[in-house]
Amino acid sequence: MEEYRKEEYFKIVGICMEIHRILGGGLLEIVYKDALEYEFKKHNIPFQREKEYSIKYKDIVLVHKFYADFVIYDEIILEVKASKDIIDEYTAQTINYLRLADSDLGIIVNFNKKSLQHKRVIH
Repeated sequence: MEEYRKEEYFKIVGICMEIHRILGGGLLEIVYKDALEYEFKKHNIPFQREKEYSIKYKDIVLVHKFYADFVIYDEIILEVKASKDIIDEYTAQTINYLRLADSDLGIIVNFNKKSLQHKRVIH
């Protein structure tokens, strides 16, 4: 991983850990997303929430759209979960967003554990 992205990765995960330390697990995803938005604004971290992606096929745009939870620094996809575990489906979902965003670094965080669970996804 490039040094820039490594630094940004740890900054993002650190913010997630702070949120988890304060709120704990067991809440809905939306609560953690709202806390993340607050922290990104507080730390002047550029982000887009619920970034929409469409897929072009031949001469049309397909009907179904995809929404990444957060795009940070215009290139890092952050997917927020509050589930039993980080499962393969979440990794596949993140890779899908990375392809659509033409990016190569994604992070999946799961707040529904005693300790924050996080996974780096490279595409």
